[in-house]
Amino acid sequence: MFISNNKEEKEIMLKEIGVSSFKQLLSSIPEKFLNPSFNLPDGLNEMEVYNKMKELSKKNIITKSFVGGGLYERYTPAVVKHIIKRGEFLTAYTPYQAEASQGTLQAIYEYQSLMANLYDMDYSNASMYDGSTALAEAVKACVRISNKNEILYSSFINPRHIDVIKTYFANSKNYKFIKIPHKDGQMDLDELKKMINDKTACVVVSNPNFVGVIEDIEEIAKICREKNVLSVCYADPVSLSILKTPGEAGFDFAVGEGQSLGLPVSYGGPYLGIFTCRKEHLRQMPGRICGISVDKDGKRAFVLTIQAREQHIRREKAASNICSNQALCALSVTVYLTLLGKEGLKELSLLNHNLAKYAAKKFREAQIKIKFNKPFFNEFVIDIDKNPISFRRKLIKKYKIDPGLDLSNLGKEFKNSLLVTFTETKNEKDIDELVNAIHNEVMVKK
Repeated sequence: MFISNNKEEKEIMLKEIGVSSFKQLLSSIPEKFLNPSFNLPDGLNEMEVYNKMKELSKKNIITKSFVGGGLYERYTPAVVKHIIKRGEFLTAYTPYQAEASQGTLQAIYEYQSLMANLYDMDYSNASMYDGSTALAEAVKACVRISNKNEILYSSFINPRHIDVIKTYFANSKNYKFIKIPHKDGQMDLDELKKMINDKTACVVVSNPNFVGVIEDIEEIAKICREKNVLSVCYADPVSLSILKTPGEAGFDFAVGEGQSLGLPVSYGGPYLGIFTCRKEHLRQMPGRICGISVDKDGKRAFVLTIQAREQHIRREKAASNICSNQALCALSVTVYLTLLGKEGLKELSLLNHNLAKYAAKKFREAQIKIKFNKPFFNEFVIDIDKNPISFRRKLIKKYKIDPGLDLSNLGKEFKNSLLVTFTETKNEKDIDELVNAIHNEVMVKK
């Protein structure tokens, strides 16, 4: 959008902001980002671009990837892609004149119903940008409800998600983020009890956690209720058909990343933020919420409702300034879950879990150390006694296998650790090849 402000109008705005010039307004941005040089090549015609891309594609290395840590290589049935490409469905955005698009609203309503059932919570919104922003919005809701300033979080939440939450609170120094220590891969519940105080806004946990371990979420939620503190659970949606749900455990907010439900990894998105909550917190829910009613003729009608966004109420009172939802991604997830059904999702979950169990058995037989002796869903940590970055590169080059995610950024305890993940895209033969490759490079070379 271009707004043609004249010089006088610009000066008035700058004065109101409290700066003397547009350059001063941008003073917080490093100079190298203000005037970048792009060194772009000359333009090519269509056929030249095609040949160039074809040549570049020959450099691709096709690997068997066992990388997870929040985003997963999964199989999406062809029929899902076929349905969402139909003309009446192919939209990336919820229209502003929403009630005129009953089909779009029905798709949103079906999505909300599926998410509320999957997480066993009272309400779901129409979706958010991704799992990290959904988690940040849940923490913000807890801060608003409690009017307290300390956020306790598990030491094994995805560190990138914690970065996003802290970014949401970056403009205020009044909030404290306090990490809850772990005991053998799980949140230390004794420490949690000691750390909760009258300043605690909420307790945040992920399940399974970032190192693959299943947390005792029922006990965590119980401790929070006894201490009268709000609770947030970031849960893997695929795991919920065989693990205890956040709603069953008693959490106030439950969020997650919907990429596993029929969306590709796709070089960073678009993804799908799942946001659910208990009934009493409905008006703290950000974004769009679709409801069902009847029109003046008594016919079923879908409407957007409880829109606690800055477009509908005074911006300082809005739950969030997120105005849109991931419409096409939410539709894809809705189609995917509808096709799988309750039993299909359970079968998928068990397949993931059983592959991970098989892998754990093979690693132990090969004398590769599994870091934590705790239950897991579909991923766990191994110690390789090697630099994980160079080790990954070596296995990719030599075996065309990417063995897992480097965890050295979690601290010294994980300096030689890999998070290894198993999904339905792999089989026992693939796992045998992985274990043999790691064994050859770790054990034999010692």
